Amino acid sequence: MVLIDENGVQIGELDTYQALAKARAANLDLVEVAPAARPPVCRVMDYGKYKYRQKKKEHQAKTASHLKEVRLTPKIQDHDLLIKVDHAKGFLGKGHKVLVNLVFKGRELDHTDLGMHLLDRFVKALDGCCRIEAPPRREGKKFFLMLIPK
Repeated sequence: MVLIDENGVQIGELDTYQALAKARAANLDLVEVAPAARPPVCRVMDYGKYKYRQKKKEHQAKTASHLKEVRLTPKIQDHDLLIKVDHAKGFLGKGHKVLVNLVFKGRELDHTDLGMHLLDRFVKALDGCCRIEAPPRREGKKFFLMLIPK
């Protein structure tokens, strides 16, 4: 088998007993990393720490969302809208998709044209740093607009 030590340096081909002896001398585990290779590749490492890091990576991959949401209302003031635009620019700059969620309350539903105008202003304020993935759609009391980075 080919042995790789704890520092990542390839030692070369060794007998199984010699590899186990080196792992025990370093007070670490001998782990087979490529059993299908000929000859098989083994590595001297702390297996518990390796499993912990793998589990942590998987958890971070699950929890790191690539879809960010910005919520608006039709009566939003200009400065507040600019703050929301800055948040969206930050998300788009990091490569995330942005879901713009425009929520209507009560009698605001009678003026959905104002909401569409607000979404247009929002997209224009982004200065072309994004593309519209899905056009604005209405579901109940909400309008949704999906933006992706260029």
